[in-house]
Amino acid sequence: MLSIGFVLPAQFQIMGLAAASAFELANVSTAEPRYDIRFLSEHGGAVPNSFGVPVQTRALARQKLDTLIVTGLLKPAPMGPGLIKPLRRLASASRRTASVCTGAFVLGEAGLLDGRRVTTHWMYARDLQRQFARARVEDDRIYIIDGPIWTSAGMTAGIDLALGMIEKDFGADLARTVAQKLVVYHRRAGGQSQHSALLALDAKSDRIQSALAYARQNLGAPLSVEELAAAAHLSPRQFSRAFRSETGQSPAKAVEQLRVEAARMLVEQSRHSIDEIAIQTGFADPERMRRAFVRSFGQPPQFLRRNARLTAA
Repeated sequence: MLSIGFVLPAQFQIMGLAAASAFELANVSTAEPRYDIRFLSEHGGAVPNSFGVPVQTRALARQKLDTLIVTGLLKPAPMGPGLIKPLRRLASASRRTASVCTGAFVLGEAGLLDGRRVTTHWMYARDLQRQFARARVEDDRIYIIDGPIWTSAGMTAGIDLALGMIEKDFGADLARTVAQKLVVYHRRAGGQSQHSALLALDAKSDRIQSALAYARQNLGAPLSVEELAAAAHLSPRQFSRAFRSETGQSPAKAVEQLRVEAARMLVEQSRHSIDEIAIQTGFADPERMRRAFVRSFGQPPQFLRRNARLTAA
């Protein structure tokens, strides 16, 4: 059985414990429990979360762990030596050390991010880089593995990190089973973007939302303005005007964002060739897709695929 310790600073963000549910479900999905889950703090005892609800913990200094996971606060704050010193000692003796959301700042305070590729919630990525200049902060990743250090973005990204650990420990089948029990629609790879094109477009009306949903479900189609307007039950002229008013973009630009988001997920997570992905996501040819990737990510799809595979390894 592998021991997993969650470090809970006072006023920790409760969403960080969603990752613990993934390990809990791994235990009930197998004949024998796979994880010994512990909640830890500087002194032990009751630790309040950001809602004021206390969670019982054990003292950090007395633990021996396989995996150490530091949860975050709503806003980063220094922890002080009382927590940092035992955390640093425990991390050095553990197989892997991780953070959820702003927990990365705690790892940084312990000197564990130096020279590492890391991530955190996109809102605080610049602050993390400023405070810990020797870290290599990437602000657009769900989670990153760099040696024994795992760091995740905010909120639900902790679930993705936990699923990634379960897969590393006990295989893809168990991770998939846990994801299904968590009602996770799609297991996100660590290299996937923190940002969603549909959320960024932020359409207000049902008609424009319907057109965007239609586009996402039919990315292999041409998706002309006429086709999208029909899905919204508007004339092409009315549709174009309403679309730009609500999203600030042209329909063509928005469709490209949806295509490139879907294509990136396939590039990083599937074994399909670049040519096949270009056709599947409506780019028609790989050169058009390459140009769209460079516009959106500053890198061609082949580079992103290679980087995703290196991270997974």
